[in-house]
Amino acid sequence: MSSDAEAVISELRRLRESDAPTHGGRILSYVYDSGLAELDALAAEAADLVRPVNGLDPTVFGSVAAMERDLISFARTAFGAPSAVGTVTSGGTESCLLAVLAALKSSGVERNRANVVAPSTVHAAFSKAAETFGIELRRVPVDPTTTEVSASAMAACIDDATVLLVASAPNYPTGAIDPIAEIGAVALEHDLPFHVDACLGGFALAWWPTDLPSWDLATPGVTSLSADFHKYGYSPKGASILLHTDRNRHRAGFFATADWPGYPIVNPTLLGSRSAMGTASAWAIARRLGTDGFAALVTDIAAAREVLVDAVREIDGLRVVGSPQGPVFSVAADLDAATAVDPHRWADEVASRGFTLQAQPRYTQADGSELRPSTHLTVTPVTRTVVGDLVAAMREAADAARGLPGPEAPAPLRELATAFESGAVSVADALALDSAVTESVLVGAGIDPHTDPSQASDALDIGAVIAAIDVLPRPVTAKMLTEFLAAFTNP
Repeated sequence: MSSDAEAVISELRRLRESDAPTHGGRILSYVYDSGLAELDALAAEAADLVRPVNGLDPTVFGSVAAMERDLISFARTAFGAPSAVGTVTSGGTESCLLAVLAALKSSGVERNRANVVAPSTVHAAFSKAAETFGIELRRVPVDPTTTEVSASAMAACIDDATVLLVASAPNYPTGAIDPIAEIGAVALEHDLPFHVDACLGGFALAWWPTDLPSWDLATPGVTSLSADFHKYGYSPKGASILLHTDRNRHRAGFFATADWPGYPIVNPTLLGSRSAMGTASAWAIARRLGTDGFAALVTDIAAAREVLVDAVREIDGLRVVGSPQGPVFSVAADLDAATAVDPHRWADEVASRGFTLQAQPRYTQADGSELRPSTHLTVTPVTRTVVGDLVAAMREAADAARGLPGPEAPAPLRELATAFESGAVSVADALALDSAVTESVLVGAGIDPHTDPSQASDALDIGAVIAAIDVLPRPVTAKMLTEFLAAFTNP
């Protein structure tokens, strides 16, 4: 049954009413609000102008090549390598996959032997890259207090099959910047490429108002860097950049063939046909803001972040994790306090006061050390406009949560965890379950993927999910989450 255009848009507006707020500073993850309505309008107009364009062939659509040239020039200047070359991609995950692919193809190492060495806090995109390309990701434990990796620990994991070193500036979980200069020295010593994942905060760190340790392409040993325009570049989703200091390695990430009956294909990205809308939005915003505009917005971010970090440090029972540098940080329970505050219970209480924070589970590293459960906050320019209300909510939430236990996994999942511990059920048994049985386990635990998507906020108790991740083997929770999302997005 067809509908008229007005009815279609009306329905979409109804569906959007259930979404988390994308503007106004009420959600501190996923979205990056500049607070400037002018930029949203500019991005929308730029995207509409290229809506029918296919980025597959910039020789046919020259506007794509022109915009990408401008964005590469802007980014390589911002990140300290005026002669770098690069590729505009659909997002941080694609940028990271391409960085790994370029290193792998340039190395001469067979895929079944190749490995990438990175901190345990590195983005999961690198796990996806390892799985996609059939290589090993060696996750090096970080200091549980600072959450920074040591260069010597990275060096100890290198062998003759290592094709790439990776570090973060900053990492997503805690906002720490890894010791890029020291790892760069290791890369030079071993003659290895070294990628800095700045997808999250690169376009904020480039104009950070206080001194930072070396972290960008100007750092000796760093050979590639990724940064997302759709994060602190404020463009709509679908725009990132990957820069290389080595032209040959950059080209190694391309796919090209004339060995089929159709047109010659040259893809600098993992995609073939691709939208130019994200590129156009990023280009328009970069042209409009320029370096002075970006610097002004980063000043707002830094000011709001300082207020929030200071506020957490003054709350009895909570602590800021490590010494974060840049626009994100995380909060954990202060176990030295008389009464610790569970960070996930705290996040729930903050949510009841109108702000959404992001819960993160505990993580046991390869050496047995543990990164404690925490709550993540992404600070954007618009945060400064609500920082007073947010601080008040944080303080009230801590008072409400102090002394209470954290959220608990549903009883059926706790029973399942006991079965794993006793050996009655193995991880292999759980992973062998088919889709229908896995779904029945979820439904039995009260996590029903068939909830109306327009009521998404009721579909998944994040606190309970995080608690389940803490008690169940990680591969099992990954399987369950896969089943949930697959069923949730299918009719």
